Amino acid sequence: MPALRLERIVKRYGKVKAVDDLSLEVLEGELLTLLGPSGCGKTTVLRCVSGFVRPDSGEIYLEDRKVTEIPPEKRGIGLVFQNYALWPHMTVFQNLAFGLEIKKLSKSLIREKVNRALALVQLEGFEDRFPRQLSGGQQQRVALSRALVLEPNVLLLDEPLSNLDALLREQMRFEIAQIHKQSGITTIYVTHDQTEAMVISDRIAVLDKGRIMQLGTPLEIYSKPANKFVAGFMGTTNFLHGRVAKIDKEYAVVTTEDGLTITGRGHDIEKGAEVDVAIRPESIKFLSPAEAMDYAREPNVFEVEVARASYVGELIDYQLRIKSHLIRAKGEARIARGVGIRILIKLDADQLAVLCR
Repeated sequence: MPALRLERIVKRYGKVKAVDDLSLEVLEGELLTLLGPSGCGKTTVLRCVSGFVRPDSGEIYLEDRKVTEIPPEKRGIGLVFQNYALWPHMTVFQNLAFGLEIKKLSKSLIREKVNRALALVQLEGFEDRFPRQLSGGQQQRVALSRALVLEPNVLLLDEPLSNLDALLREQMRFEIAQIHKQSGITTIYVTHDQTEAMVISDRIAVLDKGRIMQLGTPLEIYSKPANKFVAGFMGTTNFLHGRVAKIDKEYAVVTTEDGLTITGRGHDIEKGAEVDVAIRPESIKFLSPAEAMDYAREPNVFEVEVARASYVGELIDYQLRIKSHLIRAKGEARIARGVGIRILIKLDADQLAVLCR
């Protein structure tokens, strides 16, 4: 039985459907991320689960208990807000103890639970500090531990790292993943950051216009996108439009209007269909003169012209002209290729997704 189940949830704001007939199951102990652009409905879904927003239709279940009409405080759900929402006049200990005191637990049990929660986020010794005395990352950990100390059935995190700088965000991603692993609490995490979702998630639900575009593991979402929206949202992607000329088992051979023939992986695609071939920069291999001879007769080998080369540290970000198309690629910085140079590239057919329009 899933820890959380949403059945055909609809939520409207005026004429806009923020959530459109959405169904979802979250498994016991997993961390599932709702990922999508601003306005896609992910935060509204989270608020429906928490009870702060009531859906117009549909049902929400925690295990086998229907909670659609139950108020937030009776759902057994922990929520970590984007802005931390710590009590500024309370110490770290008091912030964590507040919810336990409402439950009328003994002082000794409260101290035990608070100490355990602070140890989980590596904040032992910070009990007597006020929020203003903490860094942004420390405040975020306190907010997380305040939710964990109540031992919720489900933990909800709404863009919890959005107020942190880039370096701290990267560090906190791994810490949240580790904390989840240690606590084992079923968690729904909301973010618009693709890298964040890839790092921390067991599964990802990609949302657009209130609907789930794809649900799967980070590897499935990235390497086997269900459609053009998912492929484009999950990082830099080149798209070449064409028509399927041939089907060869799990591969589709696509011909573009300007005569390129590209082979990639395609599912449930018929000959003659209009498609987009999704090409990620890392699937493009630059061929040396020696390799060019070896690969000359293989599919997906093209001559291109370097249209732009931008140094970005360990890599060079290239824009390559291939007939009438411009595509992005990344190459090693130690082998620089100047603008105007013509070179050969090979596209890895196993990493190309052929997507129906």
